[in-house]
Amino acid sequence: RHQKVIEEAPSPAVDAELRAAMGAAAVEAAQAIGYVGAGTVEFLLDGDGRFYFLEMNTRLQVEHPVTELVTGQDLVAWQLDVASGGRLPLSQDEVRIDGHAIEVRLYAEDAHAGFLPQTGRIAAWRPDPSVRIDAGIAEGQEVTPFYDPMLAKVIAHGRTREEARRKLLRALVRT
Repeated sequence: RHQKVIEEAPSPAVDAELRAAMGAAAVEAAQAIGYVGAGTVEFLLDGDGRFYFLEMNTRLQVEHPVTELVTGQDLVAWQLDVASGGRLPLSQDEVRIDGHAIEVRLYAEDAHAGFLPQTGRIAAWRPDPSVRIDAGIAEGQEVTPFYDPMLAKVIAHGRTREEARRKLLRALVRT
C-alpha cells in the first residue's frame, strides 16, 4: 500500500557526474562480493546531492522497463543468459542512455477507502498499443485478495522527459 506508482529514467535529480559516481559505486559493490549478473544497486540521495548505499538486489526490480527503454537492452534476457552460464553482453561503461522513460503502475486499489486492495472482475482491459505494457491481466479475469494489487505497468519512452510524459498521458487516456 505504500509502493511507488511512478518510476522514471534517467532520474531528473541525477546529473551525468553524479550518475557516473553512483555507477562506479554500484560496480565497486558488485565487485566486492564477486557478483556477476543483471541486478540492482539502490542508493538514497540527500538534498545536498550526496548519495548513500541502500541495498543490492541480485534480481531485476519492477521498474526495470524504464532502464530497458532508455538503454535499448533486454535485461531479462541478460539475467537469463547469465543464470545459464553466459556472460553479460556489455560492460557497465558500454551502457548508453538514450532519451527518457516513465512508468506508471496500475493497482487494484480503492482510492476512496485509503487505497486498500480491491477485488472483483476486470470488466474491460484494452491497453494502448503505442507504448510498452507489462501486464498479467485479461478482460473478465477475477482479481483476488491473494496477490499483490499491482495489475499492470504502462511505460512510455521519448527523446525528452516531456515527450515521454506526453506519450504516457495519451496512452493512459486511451487504455
